[in-house]
Amino acid sequence: MPKDITVYAIAGHRGTLLEIAKQHKVPIPFDCQDGDCGSCLVEVKHLSHPMAIALTEKEKELLRQLGKISKQEIMDAEVNDMPPPFRLACQYFVRDEDIFVTFEGDKTLPAKGPSLSIAASIYKGGLEINSLDAFLNFAMKLEDDAAIHYDELAASMKNLGNDSLSQLFAQLAGYSRKHFEEVKQRMETAGVALNIPASTLWPDNVTPESATILAGDATMSRLDALKAALQGERRGYEFYYAVANTSPKPEIVKAAKEFVKEEAEHVELLKQWIAREQASIRTSAPVQPAI
Repeated sequence: MPKDITVYAIAGHRGTLLEIAKQHKVPIPFDCQDGDCGSCLVEVKHLSHPMAIALTEKEKELLRQLGKISKQEIMDAEVNDMPPPFRLACQYFVRDEDIFVTFEGDKTLPAKGPSLSIAASIYKGGLEINSLDAFLNFAMKLEDDAAIHYDELAASMKNLGNDSLSQLFAQLAGYSRKHFEEVKQRMETAGVALNIPASTLWPDNVTPESATILAGDATMSRLDALKAALQGERRGYEFYYAVANTSPKPEIVKAAKEFVKEEAEHVELLKQWIAREQASIRTSAPVQPAI
């Protein structure tokens, strides 16, 4: 950045450092936004007395992989509330304190990559992508199925009279169709043959974004519908993430990383909606949509 920027978190703000940075257009690099990739590594200096330190197990493990935290620093954080110098912006919840944050551009992921959870189990099913042409065709199939899935969720919520959620799912369906058309255009420009794979070629005979919850169930609650959507987006994200981190071919890795960033944005949007819905249930107050 050409100069330092000072930003303020509103009193009572319960978001992460990364969320605050994004709100103020501070370009801290990020990818997964879930503590798995290490791209949002920052160095934090406390200008006032630090508040209680909370390191998640995920953050401690990845900081260890990056060589940015020692056993003594972990002990100091847990026992003496002494904060370590390096944190993950997506895991760091800002407290009532003044901090000075520095960061660099995108960095290489640790030699030992993070676990791929769902994506790893997907790959155990025998799906192997050996060319960019094949990857783009698989991506088209995934985005097409995702759009259909969101259409079903939108219709279900509309039947329940929940227009705000119906609009959200219709919006997400639109995103998927936009991605579908972008991939299709890219294939046409490159002269890639259209050969969209059948569902039977995927593990369990379904594409990653097909949720296990029946999307067309008109009795589905708002929270269940959001969780169904989040489940699909997480699986789609992790599929692309797995391709980006396991393919030996640079052209496939580059293309997959583009999809990773798009899916991460969808995951974050749905997580925010779920948090608001859960808060509404606890307080019995109506949720104000923010599409």
